[in-house]
Amino acid sequence: MVKKLPAPFYERLSLVLIGLLSLGFLIIQGKEVLDPMMFGLLFALLLLPISNFFERKCHMPRSLASFFAIILMVLFITGIVYLIGTQISILSSDWPLLKNQIGETSNDIQHWISHTFHYNIAKQSVYIQNTTNKLMASGTAVLGTTFGAVSSLVLFYIFIIIFTFFILFYRRLLLRFLIRAFREENAKTVFAIVEDVQRIIRQYIMGLLLEMLIVATVACLIFWIAGIKYFALLGIITGLFNIIPYIGIFTALLLSSLITFATGAVTKALIVGLCVLGIHAVDSNFLLPIVVGSKVRLNALITFLGIVLGEMLWGLSGMFLSIPTIAILKIIFDHIESLKPWGFLLGGEYEYDKEAEKKMKTE
Repeated sequence: MVKKLPAPFYERLSLVLIGLLSLGFLIIQGKEVLDPMMFGLLFALLLLPISNFFERKCHMPRSLASFFAIILMVLFITGIVYLIGTQISILSSDWPLLKNQIGETSNDIQHWISHTFHYNIAKQSVYIQNTTNKLMASGTAVLGTTFGAVSSLVLFYIFIIIFTFFILFYRRLLLRFLIRAFREENAKTVFAIVEDVQRIIRQYIMGLLLEMLIVATVACLIFWIAGIKYFALLGIITGLFNIIPYIGIFTALLLSSLITFATGAVTKALIVGLCVLGIHAVDSNFLLPIVVGSKVRLNALITFLGIVLGEMLWGLSGMFLSIPTIAILKIIFDHIESLKPWGFLLGGEYEYDKEAEKKMKTE
């Protein structure tokens, strides 16, 4: 019998790269289905204890228990949207003030450009007027695009709710499928992976929600003490965007500073910017490790790459899903012997230090 030689490294590397490119293409093409399905999976993991409570303690059928769990989630999200909408309506009531502030700022900028670059104010006004006319001429197209975007967003949320319900309802069927797909002798590993994914992702999401609540409350309190107008809206914006690592804080900083600048003085905008940066520094160094914990410990390089790739593949939703997806992959890698090096790569040096510390204690 002729012994089969292993494939050379360049051949295996080519196959891996082709597989990754094919997987990326399928992920991009299947966004309309996979995107709400991933959100549905995360919400199902979060709502699983509530559904189990209704099913076991209240003796409800599984369909009704899953339905009531989803209703609680919808009510919670509706409350947040209502709170934000209320603050935005208060902001819109001061539209004349915003218009005057924007007009005064525009005049100051025009005079600064004229003085610095020697560009005539009249020419600037003509350019602004032409740009405004073009925008007004395309107003119908913009309105249609906006309506289409809102309709797609509502449909996206409906798909998320449907997927969440079906994953909750057919969770045992899905578990049996995984056991049969990876064979009965690997059932113990499959059970361990599923349990760790449920527990860790649930703790991660709950930790993020608690962190968001704490950051929003602290931001509202600081803005109120500093005498910032619309302190509640700015605090909610800071808390919500703080969920997105690295990029979210800059988005919250930009939005909060612009709103404050449009409704007050430049010094107020600077105060808001410094407060947002200070809150983020305290949150990332002290609050995040305590509240979210060390259950989903991914190194900063992998986290940043995941956010960038998620945005490239699926846009904003990909940025939200990147860290939970990488965390799930890390759990899977850590339970499979041949994939443990990849799990170590996603974790980083702290895991090596932890293993070395355990080894020293045993010795």
